[in-house]
Amino acid sequence: MTYLSKSPWLLHYNASSCNGCDIEILACLTPMYDVERFGIINTGNPKHADIFVVTGSINEENKDVLVNLYEQIPDPKVVVAIGICAASGGVFRECYNVMGGIDKLIPVDVYVPGCAARPESIIDGIVKSLGILEEKRTAMVKGIPVKPEMNTAVREAGTE
Repeated sequence: MTYLSKSPWLLHYNASSCNGCDIEILACLTPMYDVERFGIINTGNPKHADIFVVTGSINEENKDVLVNLYEQIPDPKVVVAIGICAASGGVFRECYNVMGGIDKLIPVDVYVPGCAARPESIIDGIVKSLGILEEKRTAMVKGIPVKPEMNTAVREAGTE
């Protein structure tokens, strides 16, 4: 893991999930897993966030909110899809109102599989996203623009 010059802040958004992954994300904040040991702080303001953590699938009701939050996060930013619903729509993908995973609307850097994703996998995905965030920051310092098409480093976390 590379060391960042500032503590990364993450913004969590529940895009109509069953709350299984959300409960596991909250477990990551408890003293047992303690994701804050990596300097990560959970924020509610997208303008302060570096990492966008999304659970759940996309539907007509939340697609505009998801894109709006993504656009408010300043560059460089990293998107982490937590759970199978955020990756592909999961068990709800055949429902009439589900459009699929979040990668239909915004670029995803790290996928964390699972239903519900385990806290260890979520932490692994967040740590991988820290490396991607550092790569993007280095590219920006060198004057290389960070565009969504540049997200060729898609990684899958939590697969042992």
